[in-house]
Amino acid sequence: MHFETTFTPKQVAEFFSTGKFNHTYQFLDKNVEWNIVGDKVLVGKKAVMDECRLTSNYFESVTTNFKLLNVIQEENYVVINGTAEFIRDNKLLSYIAASDIYSFDDQNMLKRIDSYCIKIQ
Repeated sequence: MHFETTFTPKQVAEFFSTGKFNHTYQFLDKNVEWNIVGDKVLVGKKAVMDECRLTSNYFESVTTNFKLLNVIQEENYVVINGTAEFIRDNKLLSYIAASDIYSFDDQNMLKRIDSYCIKIQ
C-alpha cells in the first residue's frame, strides 16, 4: 500500500541538504535542474536522482555530520547554508561549507537547486 507523504518546501529542502534524498524524490519536477556550481548541471528528474544515489553511496561509506546554520523561506524559495564533516576511521576526510537555493513552483514541486560547496579542509 502506498501512502502519499506531504512535506513543506522547507522540509524538502532540509532533507535534500542533509542527504535524505529518498524523502525528496516525489517532489522533484520532471524537468528539475540541479546546478552544482563550478562542477556540473543536471537536468531532469532521472539525472538528479542518479546523482543523489551516487552521493548517498558516498555518505554511507563515511560518518557525516551536517549542521544547518540558516534556513530561510520566502514565497517559493528556500535557502539553506551549513556545514558538513565527512569522517572515516576517526579521521576527518573533508569539511565543507555549503549553501543551497531551492526554487519551488506553486504546487510545491522542486524546479531548481543551486548548490555552492566550498571545501574548507
